[in-house]
Amino acid sequence: MTTWEPPVPALSVRQVLALERVLAGQPEVVAGAGRLDRPVRWVHVAEAADVGVMLSGGEMVLTTGVLLAGDEHKQTEYVRSLHRAEASAVVLGLGRAFPSPPEAMRRAAERCQLPLVVLHRPFPFAQLTEEVQSRLVRRKFAAVSLSEAVRTGLTALITGGAPLQRLLDEIARHSGCPVVVTNLAHRVLGTAGERSAVDDVLRDWERIARQAGRSEGDGWIRAELGGRGEPWGRLVLCGYRGDTETGRLLADRAAEALVLHRMLGGAGYIEEQSALSLLTDLVGGAPTYPGMLAIARAAGLPVNRRTFVPLVVRGRRAAPLDRTLRLLGLPGIAGELSATATAVLLSLARDQDAEALTAHFAVRLRAEPADEHVVVAAAAARTSFDDVPAGLREARHVADAVADDAAALDLPPVVRLRDVHLRGLVRLLRDDPQVQSFAERELAGLLCDPGEDLLPVLRTYLATGRNKSRTAQLHHVSRPALYRRLEAIQARLGVDLDDFEQAASLHIALLAHDAQQR
Repeated sequence: MTTWEPPVPALSVRQVLALERVLAGQPEVVAGAGRLDRPVRWVHVAEAADVGVMLSGGEMVLTTGVLLAGDEHKQTEYVRSLHRAEASAVVLGLGRAFPSPPEAMRRAAERCQLPLVVLHRPFPFAQLTEEVQSRLVRRKFAAVSLSEAVRTGLTALITGGAPLQRLLDEIARHSGCPVVVTNLAHRVLGTAGERSAVDDVLRDWERIARQAGRSEGDGWIRAELGGRGEPWGRLVLCGYRGDTETGRLLADRAAEALVLHRMLGGAGYIEEQSALSLLTDLVGGAPTYPGMLAIARAAGLPVNRRTFVPLVVRGRRAAPLDRTLRLLGLPGIAGELSATATAVLLSLARDQDAEALTAHFAVRLRAEPADEHVVVAAAAARTSFDDVPAGLREARHVADAVADDAAALDLPPVVRLRDVHLRGLVRLLRDDPQVQSFAERELAGLLCDPGEDLLPVLRTYLATGRNKSRTAQLHHVSRPALYRRLEAIQARLGVDLDDFEQAASLHIALLAHDAQQR
């Protein structure tokens, strides 16, 4: 997929004067030379002194001055009328009414800073209007085509279930500039674009956001986000290089897509996606960079002089975790890494007891009704945001290490690396070919015929320290029925489960097998 290049900005007065057909008329700027970058929206031929009442702004007005000759008051009023109508420039053809630039018009144009251009050679105005109008129409058509292409592309992504970040990346690809989505309090909900450019934008975002909210300029184009008369956010194109009209069309199409995306996801969906994007980057090992810290700060996570506690929770989705965080007054964000794992990053004041607050959070979670066993895995607290990615990866490693046997294990409210012991080591070695061969060899008698469901019984039996009563309870079978299954396991594998070394070997093989399957 090729990167879209924004169209050339709408013709300016300077660009019109540089056209080959115009150069044939030997144009000379006699006033308002500092305003030649004004955009030309249209070209209009007019002779009447009160021409301004017929204009709507942005026109380049062409005149021979035949109705102005001999009356300096009319000449001055003609220029003032154009200025009041916000015309982009006036072009006077010399020869028919004026042999040289009229001084009254020149002085008035200079005072109004309205570009006044004279043509020293006879020039058919029809050629100029045809040239400029055709160019403007082509630009208008290109802008509309872009608008429809963006709408079609974004709609396809939404119907395909694409996440928020994918939409923002597509918008940034089309706009060629950083894209920022905020809520009404200017908190950043999402960003896209070249990382260094986004970093520059977010470095002083609070000030920039409020300034961008008052007026548009220098390529800063915004579109309101909301539905049914209730605004909830804003999309900002930061430093758009194309013409403003095209940028507004692009921003409007992008805003429509984001509103639809949020409607399909429900209230709070954009906020959840924002937290998820940040946490996914951190868990994935992405090195922290200025923009990431700025996103975390702008998203409402305190980052200055804080203690960060990286957590991974199994058995709870992000929305209930967010509610629990708010209920306990704990600053933090949550994002779902998978259907079974949710990352949480707590941000605590330096004088708070991080371990006690984390334990309180875990106990509260485990006390709430749940469809499955809740595991709260934590890494050691970090005082530097740069250490957070490693902490989240450690917490995920701990959560994954105990995931399969969480119900059978006697786990503390907060599981840490020191609690996973052999499980953690085996999981780290799961991709070693020799470990894989060992697991296959030890468990071959059960893996080749899993139909009798003996593997889960063996897993629970070993995880509970060969506790027959606990194993029978967890599998909802009588003790005699359990004894028959254990005898079948021993026969299949050719082992004695009462032998510690053989049982330990099987336990390690099971841990390796489960880690490989995960």
